[in-house]
Formats: sequence, structure tokens, C-alpha cells
Amino acid sequence: MGSKTMTGRVWRFGDDVNTDLIIPARYLNTFEAAELAAHCMEDADPSFPGNVKRGDIIVAGKNFGCGSSREHAPLALKAAGVACVVAGSYARIFFRNAINIGLPIVESPDPIEEIEQGEEIRIDFVKGEVVRKATGRSYRSTRFPSFIEQIIGAGGLMEWITQQGEYEHKKL
Repeated sequence: MGSKTMTGRVWRFGDDVNTDLIIPARYLNTFEAAELAAHCMEDADPSFPGNVKRGDIIVAGKNFGCGSSREHAPLALKAAGVACVVAGSYARIFFRNAINIGLPIVESPDPIEEIEQGEEIRIDFVKGEVVRKATGRSYRSTRFPSFIEQIIGAGGLMEWITQQGEYEHKKL
């Protein structure tokens, strides 16, 4: 993975944020990243699309990305500038779709609901921790296996596969 840490401003959401809240079904007629970004999270927080900044981090409760298995959901988040999602748990298909497009998602078993909207947090992917910058309070998070780090670092699964092919080609 490119960077081993990241710092960003928090957008706070609760439990069971489904893919319809991430990107409403009425916008699923496109894979155009800018169009998806323009409507990302608008049904959960109407201010989000106009105020999210590149590098912001979503902190949510349990079961983030539940519902339909649409690939549009993590794509909309990434296109909107979200650098990472930290949640108590994820729907499995959302987890896989996020990794496939190179969106880092971190799971934390600790009480991350204490983290508030607008504050800054730092994520250390190597140590497996999320730190509230203002208080210094640290929360455990899962670490990525090395193959997932490689996929995210490459920018997604297809990019990683392309890089692997180039590596194999160079070996010949």
C-alpha cells in the first residue's frame, strides 16, 4: 500500500448504512464517477456531496454497506474523495467491492462511536490503530493482509492484475 498512515476529517454515520444511502438507486444508470460523487450519501446527509473534501474519512457503526451488492457504492465514495471508511463491521460484498476498486476500509472492534463529526483522525495501517488527533485516544483496527495492501496500493484489483502481468512479462 502506498502510505502506511493517513489523516483526515471525519464524516460520522451510524449502523446499517446501506448501499441505497451510499448511492441512491435512482442514480444507478451511470458508472460516471463524477455523477456518482455528486449524489454520494445525499439521502443520509444532504450536505455531504457539496461539502466532502478529498481525503475525508467516513466513520460508521456496524454493517456498513449492507443491502444491494452494487459496485456503484464504493465507487461513489472514492469518486467523492473519501480516502477511507472506518466502521465496526462491513457487509461482505461491500468489503470485497471496496477492495476491488482500491478504497481502503478499516474495521474496528473498539467503540468508535465516540469519534465525532468534523474531528481529525489518523489511521495507522501498520499498527492497526485509529487515533483521535484532539484527544490522542487510540482504537484498535484490523490490519490488511499483504495481498490486500498490494491491491489497494495498486489502485484496485484490475490495476494489480495488470501490474502482475507486467511483472511476469518482465521475468520472461
